Amino acid sequence: MFGKNKIAKPEIHEGFHLDVQEIFPTFQGEGPYVGYPSVFVRLGGCNLACDFCDTEFDSYQNFSVEKIIEEVSRLAKNDAGDLVRKLVVITGGEPLRQPIERLCQELVQRDFLVQIETNGTLFRDLPKEVKIICSPKITNEKYHQIRPDLLARVDALKFIISKTKKNYFQTAELGQSEFKIPVYLQPMDEYDEAKNQENLRHVLELAAKFGHRVSLQIHKILKIR
Repeated sequence: MFGKNKIAKPEIHEGFHLDVQEIFPTFQGEGPYVGYPSVFVRLGGCNLACDFCDTEFDSYQNFSVEKIIEEVSRLAKNDAGDLVRKLVVITGGEPLRQPIERLCQELVQRDFLVQIETNGTLFRDLPKEVKIICSPKITNEKYHQIRPDLLARVDALKFIISKTKKNYFQTAELGQSEFKIPVYLQPMDEYDEAKNQENLRHVLELAAKFGHRVSLQIHKILKIR
């Protein structure tokens, strides 16, 4: 997308249907659940337009929650019918742009581990079992503040780090110290090998200096979705 996506407003409805970009089986490639066999539910639309975002989320379809659950349950099983992908990652775009409370509750009731990946600017009253990973973003050279009602629920912060983009050169204090939220640093993929290597070295330096954790996009390293 590289910042050219249409900025979409938050939606208000009962959440029986959601705009879905795609649903697919993979391994979680980032953050605290890296390596977990998982099913990704990529929802459509985002309320921001980050210039480094390479994810397609504007060509979506409207699915009922029942259809989403059915597809997740199918993809979560192996050929023998055993449930092997117990992690469901709801991402986007910005997943909290849509009322996903009903979907999350249905998944939790089916004993899935549910993880949300959000930019931290929106809030939904999600089931307490849902894990929230927040990746703060920048507009007008300043990190968006994480909503206080969401911050208290965040399980991890994931900062995207670039050696060459000054706005993403380092982290910011967004409340993680007060709530003792683990911080992950992830090198930005700038589709330039030299820059990517600089970003990786910079991440290692920052992590060593401040005691943060390193997050690599292993799905790209493994060349999987």
